[in-house]
Amino acid sequence: MPGICRNAEWKPFIRDVVDDIRSVGIENITAICLAPQNSRTSVGLFKRAVENAVAGSFHVDFVAGWADHPMLIKAFAQRMQAALSTARSKRSGRVAVLFIAHSVPARTIEPSESPVEYHGMILANGPDCYADDCKETAPLVAGELKDSLSPDGWYFAFQSQGMSGGPWIGPTVEDTLSQLKADGYGTVVIQPVGFLCDHVEALYDIDIAFQ
Repeated sequence: MPGICRNAEWKPFIRDVVDDIRSVGIENITAICLAPQNSRTSVGLFKRAVENAVAGSFHVDFVAGWADHPMLIKAFAQRMQAALSTARSKRSGRVAVLFIAHSVPARTIEPSESPVEYHGMILANGPDCYADDCKETAPLVAGELKDSLSPDGWYFAFQSQGMSGGPWIGPTVEDTLSQLKADGYGTVVIQPVGFLCDHVEALYDIDIAFQ
């Protein structure tokens, strides 16, 4: 079954690609959102965009979350192993590993009896597993690095808390970095486990704000 590899927010749009799929007579597709951790505010919106565009005209298998996939964990671990080895060779003193993921408003992950509205978009109700998925990926990556990373040598935090929508989930990276400094760490290796490739917001946070 062919897969959709398109965006809901920029060209080519999901609706246009669905029209192309429909025009060639394909009856079944598999759609995967390239965000490993499931959430209403990302995966849920993409899923709704696909379903609305398809409108029952063909069958869709939607992969909603794969935060614990072994190949994902291995890929993150391989990248972290190289970065950690480089940091230890260039820096003296204690080196901590900090896994991070993008924060979301707390209200968007709380169970709700009615659909949740977020920036004018209607999200599904019910419990949201995003925070749990993020916190599941991090220890799996750390476990893959057990020969070079001690259980008490890694930490987890959420980045990019916004200014609207009430409280956002934490702990924040900023507070965690301050605590790591107070605990005697001189170097921190940061890995965003919610992104599969370089991302402008994550790069700004790490290369500028967190410095």
